[in-house]
This record gives sequence, structure tokens and C-alpha cells, in this order.
Amino acid sequence: MENLEQNIIYGSFDYDLGSLYLAATENGLCFVGSLNESLRELEDGVTKLFPKATLVENTVGLQLYHQQFLDYFNGSRTTFMLPLDVKGTLFQQKVWKALTTIPYGQTKSYGEIAAEIGQSGAFRAVGTAIGKNPLLIVVPCHRVIHKNGKLAGYRRKLDMKETLLSLEKRQGKVC
Repeated sequence: MENLEQNIIYGSFDYDLGSLYLAATENGLCFVGSLNESLRELEDGVTKLFPKATLVENTVGLQLYHQQFLDYFNGSRTTFMLPLDVKGTLFQQKVWKALTTIPYGQTKSYGEIAAEIGQSGAFRAVGTAIGKNPLLIVVPCHRVIHKNGKLAGYRRKLDMKETLLSLEKRQGKVC
């Protein structure tokens, strides 16, 4: 965790599927909110990662990020190419990195991710790490499902997870 005083810019952006809060430090994107969630979710998430930071609304400064989300939601982008400023433990970082290798429109189980990072018995810990992912969609935790094929987790926003998976499956057939 950072204990530095710094400004973090944020803004709310509207997409076909709803509104989304984004936040970035000078180093990169640091938080992506849930669809149609309040500013409180962003404030709480950013405060946990950057306790001494000051949030400053600045949608203009987030245009690079906003454009890539627009491209994702309209189906012309399947991966994000953005500077990121993600904070987490070494284990969390390993899990989040593994998530970025799940292909667009496909899914893996918590157990498969645990095996990929060399800790096959740690599927519950993988689930906990995924639950702390501050970069929804960019680090595609929505692509992780239960081994029985059911949806689970996702900041208790299963409808958002289902929406994103449906979008990717639908767009994947068009691309």
C-alpha cells in the first residue's frame, strides 16, 4: 500500500450498459467501479489502496481510459493496453496477472487459476484475491467461474458478471 499523499483523478462515464467510475494516479489506472454503482464504491476502493490520496474529479484526464472502455463495450477491443497502477500482495499480483491471460469471451475456474500460478490447492485464496481486484474488466475477473460452470463472486454483482460474459460471447461471434 502507498502512504504517499497524491491526487487521484476520477470520473463517471456512460456506456450502453450503464455508467462506470474510473480512477487513475499519475502512473496509471488504479480503480474501475462496478456498472451503475455510486461514487461511494470508488471512494471506499481508492481509500483502501491509497489512504492518503485526494480524489479530484477530472474526466478529461481519463479520456485514454474512457476510449478503451468505449471500444471494449462496442466490441472493437478485446484487450486493454493501458498504464496501470495496481496495488496488491505478491499472491494477488500473481492471480491478477493470470486473469489477464484468459482469452476474451472464455472462462476458467478458480481451480484452474490456482493451478496456473502453481498453487493448485489454493482455489479459495484465489477467490479471495480475485475479490480484491480493483481493476474490474481490465483485469477480467468476470471470466472466472465456479468449476461447475456457475457464476460466483464479482463484488456481489453477478448481474454485471453475466452481462459482461454475454457481451463478450455476443461480440466474439461478430469480430
